[in-house]
Amino acid sequence: MAHTRPDTMRRALRREVAGIIGLLADEEDFAAMRRYRTFTFDDHETYLQQVESLLRTLASQGRHTTIALFDPEEYEAYCEDTGLDPDTPSSRTRFTAELASDGPTLPYEGQPLADLLPDLVDEAVRQATWEYATTVLARTGTCATCGEDLGRAAFARASELITRALDAPGPGTRHLVCSVPADAQTLLAALHVEVDADGSALLDETEALEFATVLAVGIATHRAVGMVLRSSADGARDRVQGWRMDGGLLQPLTAAEVFDAYCTDAISGDLVAPESGVDYCAAPHLEGDDQERGHTH
Repeated sequence: MAHTRPDTMRRALRREVAGIIGLLADEEDFAAMRRYRTFTFDDHETYLQQVESLLRTLASQGRHTTIALFDPEEYEAYCEDTGLDPDTPSSRTRFTAELASDGPTLPYEGQPLADLLPDLVDEAVRQATWEYATTVLARTGTCATCGEDLGRAAFARASELITRALDAPGPGTRHLVCSVPADAQTLLAALHVEVDADGSALLDETEALEFATVLAVGIATHRAVGMVLRSSADGARDRVQGWRMDGGLLQPLTAAEVFDAYCTDAISGDLVAPESGVDYCAAPHLEGDDQERGHTH
C-alpha cells in the first residue's frame, strides 16, 4: 500500500488554500500605515512591485488570491473595536481576513497590478454607493397620505423608468448612466445591456439592481437626477439621449440640451468638440399617466 509523505501532503494542501492580500492602493493610505513600526516598507512604488511579484509567484503555484482594498482608517477603527494592537502583523492579517467577507475585493487573474488597481477602486466606490443608496431608501419612511413605503415605491418607479428607457427596437448595445447629487459626493451608476436579434436583453442583474437603487434615491429625495442613454448598433451611428428630474418627474431633454450637456466641459464650462459618428437626439417621455397626474408623493 502506497503512502504519501507528510511534506508532500502539506504542499498539496497549500496549493488548495485560497489567500487574500490587503492592498494599499494609493500613496496617502501607504503613508498612513508607515507610522506603525512593524510596517517595514518605505516606498509605495517598491511596495506595489513586491505585491505584484508575490501575486505572480502564488499564481505560478496554482494558488487563488483575492485582492482587498486596505483602508488605514477602517483598520484603526477595527483595532479600537476589537482591542487589538494595530502595530502587529497579526492584527493586519485579521483585519484583511475580515475584508474578504464584506469589503471590496477582486480576484487576481494574472493581470498587471496597474490594471487591477483602478478596478479595485471602482469596486470600492460601487460598494460604498450601494450601501449609501440602500440606507437612504430605508430611511425615507412612509407616505403621510396613503401610508405607502416611499423607498419601495421609488424603487418600483425607477425599475419601470429603466425598462421604458431601454425599450427601443432592434439589436445592439444600450449603456445607461445615472447621476444623483448626494451629501458628500455625486452618486453614479451605470448599466450595460446587450440586446440580441431576438430582442432578448442580456445584463448583469446586480448591476441593474444597483442602478435602480441609485435612481430610486433621486426619485425618493427629489434630487436633481440626470440619466443618459447611449445606444449603439452595427452599421448605424450612435444615439445619445437624456433625461433630468424636474418637478418630481424625469423629463426628456431636447436634442439641443443633450448636445450642450455632452459638448460642455463640466469643470471649465468650455465647449468640447462633438464626437464623430454620434447623433444627439431628443429623448422620449418615460413617465406613466399616474406620475403625470401628480402621484409622486
